[in-house]
Amino acid sequence: MAARAQIAPSRAAAYEVVRRVFEEDAYADRALRSASERLDDRDRSLARQLAFGTVQRVRTLDHAIETLGKRPVRKLDPPVLAALRLGAFQLGYLGGVPRYAAVNESVELVRRARLERAVPFTNAVLRRVGDGIERLLAALPEGPLKHSYPDWIWDVWRRDLGEERALSLMRAQNEPPPLVVRHVRGPAPDGRTTDVPGAYEVERVDAGALGRGEIWPQSRGSQLAGLVVGSQPGERVLDICAAPGGKTTMLAGDVVAVEVNDARARELEENLSRLGRNDVRVVNADGRDLPPELTGFDRALVDAPCSGLGVLATRPDLRWRSEPLPELQLELLRAASERIRAGGTIVYSVCTINADESEAVVDASELQVEPIEGWAQFRHPRRPEFLQTFPDEHGTSGFFVARLRAGS
Repeated sequence: MAARAQIAPSRAAAYEVVRRVFEEDAYADRALRSASERLDDRDRSLARQLAFGTVQRVRTLDHAIETLGKRPVRKLDPPVLAALRLGAFQLGYLGGVPRYAAVNESVELVRRARLERAVPFTNAVLRRVGDGIERLLAALPEGPLKHSYPDWIWDVWRRDLGEERALSLMRAQNEPPPLVVRHVRGPAPDGRTTDVPGAYEVERVDAGALGRGEIWPQSRGSQLAGLVVGSQPGERVLDICAAPGGKTTMLAGDVVAVEVNDARARELEENLSRLGRNDVRVVNADGRDLPPELTGFDRALVDAPCSGLGVLATRPDLRWRSEPLPELQLELLRAASERIRAGGTIVYSVCTINADESEAVVDASELQVEPIEGWAQFRHPRRPEFLQTFPDEHGTSGFFVARLRAGS
C-alpha cells in the first residue's frame, strides 16, 4: 500500500474554511480563526491567503473547473468541489506554488474526506485545470466573471461610476488592503503615519499592544467616519449599531452605544473595556425601537448595516451573501433623528460604494445636510458635501460619510 501524502497544515486549514463557507454559510474570517488557531504565523498567513483567495475567486474557479474538467460543479460532492476549488486557485493564481503540491495535496484532502471513489476524478480534473487554466484566465473578457463578482455588483458600480472605474474597484478588492491600526493610548505603533490622524499602516498587528488596548485594527475609511462625528466632552452622544466598537471608542462625551444582537452586544462591552472606555453605556436594543428615555442627544452616529461593497477585500465571502439594505438604513436614520435635540448633528456612514445606500438614503431622510469641512482628498465625486473613500484610489475600505442636522 502506498504511503499517504502529507498535507501542509496551511492547506488543511484553508480547506476547512472553504468547506465551512460554502457548506455551512460560515463567515470566512471566523472560520479561519478556529481553523488556524494552532498554526504558527507563517502557516496562518498562508492559510488565509489560500482560503480567502479561493472564496473570493470562486466564480472564476468554478468556470475553470466546468470548462476544463467538463463536469458541472452543481453535480459534485461538496468535499470534492472544495478540494477542486482550492487546487484550482493555487494553479491559477499562486505562481510560487509547485503544481504537484497543489494537485497531490488536493487529491489527498478528498481521500481524507473518505471519498476514495472520487480520488481518480479529482486528480484528472486538476491535471486538466493545471494544463489549461493560465490560457483560460488570460482569454476571459474584462468583467465580473474574470474578476469573480456577482453581476449585480458590476451593474451597480458601472451605473454609479462607469465601466473603467468599476473594473478598477473589482481589481483593487481582489488584493489584500494595507494593514492599518488606530493608536488608542500608550506608545505609538511601530508603523507609518497616514493622512488620517491616529491611523498607522503596520506590517503586522502587535498582539501584545492589542491585548493592552493600545491599538485597534481599523481602516482609515472607518476611522474617518468616527472622526467626522466630532463629539466633545460634556456632550451626549448616541451610537446606533455600535458593535464591535471601534468607532464607539473614538467618541468623546457621555456615550450610549446601542446593539441589537445579544452576542455582539457582549463583544462590544468586552472591546470597550479593553480599550479603556468603561464610561460607555451599552444598550442591547433595536436602534429603531429605543427605550423612551434615550432622547435629547447632542450628536448621533448611525453606522448602518449595508451591502459592504467597500470592504470586500477583507470579507471574501461577503460578495456572495451581500445585499443592499436601503429601507433598514432609512429607518435607522429617521429613528436617530427623533432622539437628537433640535440643532444636533447626525453622522450617517456605511461601508459601501452604492448610491442606493448612501446619497439616496440621505436624500430620502429629508434631513438638512451639513457639508463636511476638510478632508478634501475624500470628497464624494458627485456630491462634494459628502465623503466617499475608494479602495482603488485611497488604498482603504470604501466608506460613505454624511453629516446631517436635526430640525431646529
